[in-house]
Amino acid sequence: MATTWIEKLRSAQKTCLLQDGRKKVHFTFSDGGEMAEEYDVRTDELLVRKWRKKLNNSFATKQTSEQWEYEIGEQLAPRNLESAGLMESLSNPIFVRKDSSTAFIGRVRNLPFPIETYMVTVDEDKKNIVIRTTNKKYYKKFDIPDMLRAQIPLDQNSISVAHANNTLIVSYKKPKAIIDMEKQIQTEIKKMKAAKDGDVDCTPS
Repeated sequence: MATTWIEKLRSAQKTCLLQDGRKKVHFTFSDGGEMAEEYDVRTDELLVRKWRKKLNNSFATKQTSEQWEYEIGEQLAPRNLESAGLMESLSNPIFVRKDSSTAFIGRVRNLPFPIETYMVTVDEDKKNIVIRTTNKKYYKKFDIPDMLRAQIPLDQNSISVAHANNTLIVSYKKPKAIIDMEKQIQTEIKKMKAAKDGDVDCTPS
């Protein structure tokens, strides 16, 4: 439930940093897992949320142990990969979640088909959204972790779809319980003291 998630954030070890117009908050949980979030300092918009799980394998390499999984936003390709020609093909569909204050928004770049090609539905388990195309050129199944954490089933009526500039935009209207939870989280984050030149433990002001 939402209250359980908020309590988990409150009990986590936290550090925060102001950098490049963003408030960057890092959480370390009791199980060793980590979550990092980045907020726009002016608007409080959540730009990035990424996770890193603790690995129990003592033979794991440093590179493997430091790999982040993005829930919101995306990792920018390092310049050395660009120059080496190792970037993901620009023609492949790329799914990225970028939310607004009122909706969870999944964007799929590099989908040139007209909007009537797409079928976007809630799966039978009420936990996933499925994107299909009538020409069978694209299929994507994804969940909304925020809804799973709050244990709220998905509702087909909350979905809206748009298409522009070769990008499919799937929006899911946030229920009131989620909006209220996010307001509580923002209240907690605003209590934190943030360093401008380096990470420090966040403490209530």
